[in-house]
Amino acid sequence: MSLRIFEIFHSLQGESSRVGLPTVFIRLTGCPLRCGYCDTEYAFNGGANQTFEEILAKVSSYGAQYVCVTGGEPLAQKGCNQLLEMLSDAGYKVSLETSGAIDISKVDKRVSIIMDIKTPGSGEESKNLWDNIGHLSAKDEVKFVLVDRADYDWAKEVIIKNHLTSKCPVLFSPVYKTLIPTDLASWVLEDCLPVRMQVQLHKILWGEKSGV
Repeated sequence: MSLRIFEIFHSLQGESSRVGLPTVFIRLTGCPLRCGYCDTEYAFNGGANQTFEEILAKVSSYGAQYVCVTGGEPLAQKGCNQLLEMLSDAGYKVSLETSGAIDISKVDKRVSIIMDIKTPGSGEESKNLWDNIGHLSAKDEVKFVLVDRADYDWAKEVIIKNHLTSKCPVLFSPVYKTLIPTDLASWVLEDCLPVRMQVQLHKILWGEKSGV
């Protein structure tokens, strides 16, 4: 069994509640979505097929406890769930970054799912698979990537309608170099919204590029 892998690298986690932790990232090639602000278009194509054994050997070489499977959209590849299971069996603390457009019900329960809900500003709102919300647990996280104030107001409504903050932590992230982070921070504080505002640490440290 193999997966098409764009890159495997060791860096600091730049997002989610695990921000700052040394993490091995496994970036799978390909994504069925085309968000207007996408920062990983380079991973839509390319990469190389790697067996599970090759992937696990590369991950092991870094000596990290945390592994993040990302993309693109990793669940678009058959076999991703099996990889998540194998990584969990190997004792890693595994997270999955997914667009929320593909069924997450079969993801290993030991994996922390970081699931986007696509806003109108992304251009891919119609791709949200709303049934996924019912499969989230307290160990998972929901992420809204926000383009502007309209996205923020829309995300608030989604949170209230679906009681999201009672299901799992909710993350608000401003689109890099589009929505001013201090503006988003002010809105969250004004509304006393129980969400975690985050900025992308890896971009602050190294800029917008692959391999970080």
